[in-house]
Amino acid sequence: MRDVVARHDPASVADEVARRFLERMAEAQARGENPDVALTGGTVARLVHRRIAELAPEHAVDWTRITFWFGDERFVAADSPERNADQARADLLDAVGATRVNEVPASDQAGSAAEAADAYSASLRSEGSGEFDLVMLGMGPDGHVASLFPGAATLTDHDHIAAPVTDSPKPPPERVTLTFDALNRSRAVWFLVTGAEKAAATARAWAFEGTVAETPARGISGPSITWYVDQAAAGLSRSD
Repeated sequence: MRDVVARHDPASVADEVARRFLERMAEAQARGENPDVALTGGTVARLVHRRIAELAPEHAVDWTRITFWFGDERFVAADSPERNADQARADLLDAVGATRVNEVPASDQAGSAAEAADAYSASLRSEGSGEFDLVMLGMGPDGHVASLFPGAATLTDHDHIAAPVTDSPKPPPERVTLTFDALNRSRAVWFLVTGAEKAAATARAWAFEGTVAETPARGISGPSITWYVDQAAAGLSRSD
């Protein structure tokens, strides 16, 4: 089932997502749960993370009881500002005192992207709950999610939790990504998509017909999928 929440601009999308995220975490913890959450990178994700940090004092969330993961990661040095983990720590995780943060090994911590993927898979097996409470995903103008790109072999990888990417069409070429099988083991998936350059891919992702090979976002399934979009990404004008 897909729900769509449309707001005017990226800032209002970030505010909506941040508020719903904090409410979801507080409610889960009130039920005695310790949620596993997969974060995403990208411009809108950074807006969301910063807004969550700003609103966090207003909500009863114990950040030491949330286990954070990443849907994908660039295989670069640990101190690289390009890493999703580095950005998430700067914008959110360090600010709120998160203690359970599981990062993909960096290029100076693993010999190859394949080794990093294997290590990350092992961490998910040993430290994960077996199911994400929430996965947050961005989407590129080509319809890719995480580092699952159109036409890539990883789109049909059912043997791994995390897989290496060595030929990413956008830099850097080496990455580690969760596979669809891993991403779809989630109670809820939230897409965070803004900008007119995403409108065509959004339309393909929502269409009744189409292929995952052309638009990888179509490969995301699960009991609850919500698209948080601005009017531009939804193909709407400000007057619509």
